[in-house]
Amino acid sequence: MNATVRGTAAPDREPLSAIDAAWLRMDRPSNLMMICGMLMFTERVELHVLKEVVRSRMLCFHRFLQRIVERERQPQWETDPNFDLDWHVCHVAVPEGEGMEELLSELVSTPLDPGRPMWQYHLVDLAGGESAVILRVHHCYGDGFALMHVLASMTDPSPDHQRSPAGDLKGNGVARGAWERMFGTVTEAMGDAARVTGLAVGVGMDVLTRPALALDYWKSGYALVRDTAVIATMTPDAQTRFKGPLGIMKRVAWARPISLFEVKAVGEAFGCSVNDVLLACVAGALRNYLVGQGDDLGSEEMRALVPVNCRPSGPIRDLGNMFGLVFLGLPLGVADPFERLMEVHLRMKALKHSQQPTVALGILASMGVLPDAMKERVLESLAANASAVISNVRGSSESQYFAGRRIDRQVFWVPQSGGIGIGISILTYAGNVDFAVIADAKRVPHPRVLVDGFIDEFEILLFCALLARWGRERHGPRQPRTQPPAAPRHRERRAT
Repeated sequence: MNATVRGTAAPDREPLSAIDAAWLRMDRPSNLMMICGMLMFTERVELHVLKEVVRSRMLCFHRFLQRIVERERQPQWETDPNFDLDWHVCHVAVPEGEGMEELLSELVSTPLDPGRPMWQYHLVDLAGGESAVILRVHHCYGDGFALMHVLASMTDPSPDHQRSPAGDLKGNGVARGAWERMFGTVTEAMGDAARVTGLAVGVGMDVLTRPALALDYWKSGYALVRDTAVIATMTPDAQTRFKGPLGIMKRVAWARPISLFEVKAVGEAFGCSVNDVLLACVAGALRNYLVGQGDDLGSEEMRALVPVNCRPSGPIRDLGNMFGLVFLGLPLGVADPFERLMEVHLRMKALKHSQQPTVALGILASMGVLPDAMKERVLESLAANASAVISNVRGSSESQYFAGRRIDRQVFWVPQSGGIGIGISILTYAGNVDFAVIADAKRVPHPRVLVDGFIDEFEILLFCALLARWGRERHGPRQPRTQPPAAPRHRERRAT
């Protein structure tokens, strides 16, 4: 079945940007560069309806009709002449005696077919008339921010009000963003030289007409050099059981959803952001897992790579990847949950104005054009400096409908690069927060322990917030009189 999209006038071939090529080249059997997501429904989703939604509202983005081919040792997008929608959207059954975690673990460990466009939907019929839709897509097609844009274009606010198909996004036109012009292929950079020169002249004129801007530009440049040096001189991450040789098989798990309202309430109680609270819960879950294994942490900390969106404000103009990374030190050696939250808050505050995302974006772009030997060395160096990837994505604040059915929950699993063996994903949707883990089976054989630990940590922080001594000053806002009470003794969960 050949799929065509009316009105799509896309070039038959076009080169991958350097950053997208980097994600393609980072593929390893032990770490597939594949994003996996799951939509859960309390009703049955019909296969023919799912195919129609994909055909009309996803394939309008011409990128998903394209596969990757090598031309003169350069990866290029090429429209698949034998595109088969029946292969890309299919039914899959849960093997007898197994559950969804086993099925998902098998899917995230199985590479996509490089001879086709590298994405696939799997429809699963569950007991009680429920359904799940699983999407696997290679990271070179887009990052989480781009793919959330695609998903949003495929959903509706109600089954009676369907959105029109989104317009295609043109990635290689004159409207490319500054980062893509800077980090694209050599040919693209030369073609944009005049525009880059014009931009530099504009900056120079700004400084001449508004001298105060010179200090801002100097500060930005100083921060860029400083954070480049920070990454370049970073020592390898702590040697916990999370680091070590990786295998082929991955394991996944996801927690029950928690209320976003309650997360916000905890953050407001302690003067922290929602992100601070969630990252503190991640740190606590990782700590308790190691303690449950009998490890002596001392004052240990563990670094995680946290993606940061580098797209300019406004609507998304292209798919692909446009994010940087920051190295966040998780204070695993801090035993008290409240103190751990405060430490995460301070560290995130320090990273807020960091230039690390810019530096990391440049490193990723270089990996798309470096020789293989140098690329492997850079990848190994980055992976040695962290033990996990943590991705936090914001979904719709209201319930959405997909294929005519209300999406009950959304979960996703982020890939890891190099020798990193744990990926932690946080997604907010319709007033809830979903937490999921993908881990190498050699490093964390049972990630269910980690996701349960995340829930335990949040409940402890919520308990602290509820039992704090609160009072109202005569002419001021409501403030806690003292620090929160000591957290209840946490029963360490022994990992199996």
